[in-house]
Amino acid sequence: MSKTERQASVAALTERLSQSRHIYVTDFSGLNVQKLTELRRRLRAAGARYVVVKNTLAQRALEANRIAELGQHLAGPTGLVLAGSDPLPAAKVISDFAREHQKPAVRIGLVDGKPVDPAFVKRLGELPSREVLYARLAGCFNGLLYQVVGALEALREKRQAEAS
Repeated sequence: MSKTERQASVAALTERLSQSRHIYVTDFSGLNVQKLTELRRRLRAAGARYVVVKNTLAQRALEANRIAELGQHLAGPTGLVLAGSDPLPAAKVISDFAREHQKPAVRIGLVDGKPVDPAFVKRLGELPSREVLYARLAGCFNGLLYQVVGALEALREKRQAEAS
C-alpha cells in the first residue's frame, strides 16, 4: 500500500468509526472466505458492518476518534464490527455465528462509549430481541390487569351477597 492509499484507508475507517456508537474487536483467524462472507451478510442484515483492517491503520483511526481503549487489543488478524444505534443485533449475530463455527472470538467491545469485555458481549448476544422483551412486558401487564379485574369482580360479588 502506498502512503496515499493508507491515508485514504485511515480516513475512510475514521469516518466509519465516527458513525458507529458500538464497536466490537474480533479475531477472525480460522475463518475461510466463505464463512467470513456469511458473517458479513448476517451482520449487514442486522444493520452492522464487518471491516477487516490492518492493525496500525485501525490504531490511527481509533486515535483520531479518541477511542484509545481498543488500541491495545489490536494484534493478529483483526476485524471490527461496526454496529449502528443498537448494540444487541450485532452482538446476537456474533454470538450465534461463534456458536455455530467457534469463530470469531471477540477481544473487546465498545458499547455506548465504554469498553466491555467479551463476556459482556456474549451476554448481550443472549438477550432476547426488543420485540420479545416488549411482548413479555405486555404479557406481565395483561396478567396484572386480569388479577385486578378478578379482585374487583370478587369484591362486587361479595357486596352483592352481603346486600341480599
